[in-house]
Amino acid sequence: MPALASHRKPRTLVRSTGPAVGLTTAALASVTLLSTQSALAAPAPKPSIEDVQKKVDDLYRQAGTATQQYNQAKEATAEQRSKVDTLLDDVARRTEKLNEARRTLGTYAAAQYRGGALAPTATFFLADDPQSFFDQTHLMDRMTERQTRAVSDFRTQQAKASEQRAEAVASLETLTESQATLRTSKQSVQTKLSQARGLLSKLTAEEKARLAELERKKEAEAERKAAELAKKQAAAKKAEADRKAEEGAKETGSGTGTGTGSGSGADAGASTKAATVMAFARAQLGKPYVWGATGPASYDCSGLTQAAWKAAGVDIPRTTWDQVNVGTRIATEDLQPGDLVFFYDDISHVGIYKGDGMMIHAPKPGANVREESIYYMPIYGSVRPG
Repeated sequence: MPALASHRKPRTLVRSTGPAVGLTTAALASVTLLSTQSALAAPAPKPSIEDVQKKVDDLYRQAGTATQQYNQAKEATAEQRSKVDTLLDDVARRTEKLNEARRTLGTYAAAQYRGGALAPTATFFLADDPQSFFDQTHLMDRMTERQTRAVSDFRTQQAKASEQRAEAVASLETLTESQATLRTSKQSVQTKLSQARGLLSKLTAEEKARLAELERKKEAEAERKAAELAKKQAAAKKAEADRKAEEGAKETGSGTGTGTGSGSGADAGASTKAATVMAFARAQLGKPYVWGATGPASYDCSGLTQAAWKAAGVDIPRTTWDQVNVGTRIATEDLQPGDLVFFYDDISHVGIYKGDGMMIHAPKPGANVREESIYYMPIYGSVRPG
């Protein structure tokens, strides 16, 4: 018997993809969110103590550079303010002269208005005495000359007053620029110092101890180099003394006695100045470093060197960038007490050489004026003022 056909309607299978897509999207979003959270939660690697030391030193150096910019801007502002004050005084005096010339012209104009303005021919025929007419005409000619000079003087004073006003306006604009630079430099110093303090404040007690140990090692290496320089300088000094003694013995033996003593006065004068510089510098030991300070209670690096040489009667500029161009360039091995030693490629620090590879300087914020090896920082060069 043939199989009976089924009367049941076949079920159509419908594949629904909506919910699956929603679940997949949600799953992907969850994975992305978790990944993002994991990335945000991952702590940044903590810098090593060596990195912190390098960063702090660099920030202090940058603060030193900004301090010199501040000193330069402060000096320029003071000079420009003085120039502006002088120009404003000149303008006031010139304005008074202009007003005097204007009053003179006003007097002539009033006199002419009161006297009227008849033609010379009419005045001649109306005059009672022809001679008095000629006398009056001569007087009026002289009055006309004075009027001409008055007009000329007025125009001169007016032109000069206008010129001085323009110069005063330009100087005021320059002063405004100098003041803006001063504010910017001050903010830069404060920012660098704040960043350095922020780095140091995050260190643990153990990390601070390790940093202090790194500083001690750095100082020890600098002092070792200073001792080497001291030995070289002592050897060179002894060799020079032996050479002079030998030359003296030869001259005594030959009986020539040709020495003239030339240059001894200059050498003595330089030695006296250097001694005064060193005495002043030693008297400042222990005083705090304050950026922008020139004494007597505190100093920055170039403020100390400027004050020390001023005590010896020698005026040198305010900033390290200008001080390095004063006097005679000196090689490191030829340094003598009182010489100025400059540091870093940007010439942002300076100290006073005291001998034996050591210097007296105002180091940085938070430190006092002290003695230290000249090899504690990279040397740029040295000069001998005076």
